[in-house]
Amino acid sequence: MSTEGHCPPEAHYAIVPRRVSFDWERTPLHWIPGEPTATHVINVLHLLLPAGERWFVKVFKEGLPLVDDPELLRDVKGFMGQEATHSVQHAHVLDHLAAQHLDTRPYTRYVDFLFEKLLGEQPPLGAPVPTQEWLRFRLAVIAAIEQFTAVLGDWVLRAGALDETGADEVMLDLLRWHGAEEVEHRAVAFDMYQHCGGAGLPRYARRVCGMAVTAPVMLYLWVWGAAYLIRHDPRLAGRLRYSLREHNRAVRRGLLPTWREIGAAVPRYLRRSYHPSQEGSLRRAVEYLATSPAARAAAGAVGRAAIA
Repeated sequence: MSTEGHCPPEAHYAIVPRRVSFDWERTPLHWIPGEPTATHVINVLHLLLPAGERWFVKVFKEGLPLVDDPELLRDVKGFMGQEATHSVQHAHVLDHLAAQHLDTRPYTRYVDFLFEKLLGEQPPLGAPVPTQEWLRFRLAVIAAIEQFTAVLGDWVLRAGALDETGADEVMLDLLRWHGAEEVEHRAVAFDMYQHCGGAGLPRYARRVCGMAVTAPVMLYLWVWGAAYLIRHDPRLAGRLRYSLREHNRAVRRGLLPTWREIGAAVPRYLRRSYHPSQEGSLRRAVEYLATSPAARAAAGAVGRAAIA
């Protein structure tokens, strides 16, 4: 186990879960008014994250006995608490979509299969992969996924066009609370991998492999998910299909991140000297969390409980 590449001291930040909740009763199906494509491209988050973030927590639990750095251990436990809460809150959005007659189960069963079977505790199909190596590979995949979530988290905190177009305030708060926490813990998965992933060239090669697997799979799942949601949207009734033309129109309006913003995250990550503390703005994340209605309500509930 190596601590080489661990987060620089100035980048450390106390990572704590916030027990937020959201009221979806008044959130419309197309929560970005007049923009079903942008709405459903972002809605893919809700398809992927309940199972994905549960899986993060399971894999990190497997790796906890390997962590002998007290500071990293605190960060990892905070990360696990935040990710567990993210999973629950995005699952509630799936319930909300179902209540509006958009059934996501035919899609999410494949996501469940990916994380529970293909990337489960044992290698799939009895592949002869040593236990330590299988854990290291999955930690590398999580670190790669977290590279993208940090980029997306920082983007949604800056996406003023969503406010200007009248996007639903509750959904925006969910996305920005989650995005801010992704920026908060942007380095934890990377540090966990660096700590548990061996040393030298093999560790770097495994990190490259993790991104080489993650980037195309995430792109495929995202396009498939957006196409599924648009095709099964009861309000659209089959009148619209996912298209790059509509996607790019939403990008130009500032309602989705640019392809360059997302794509540029890959070569940055592949630099030998890279560390995720370079991603996004921690100050912007902390400032949002100080004003987030859900985060403030959660903090107030904690305070009242402490007084009682």
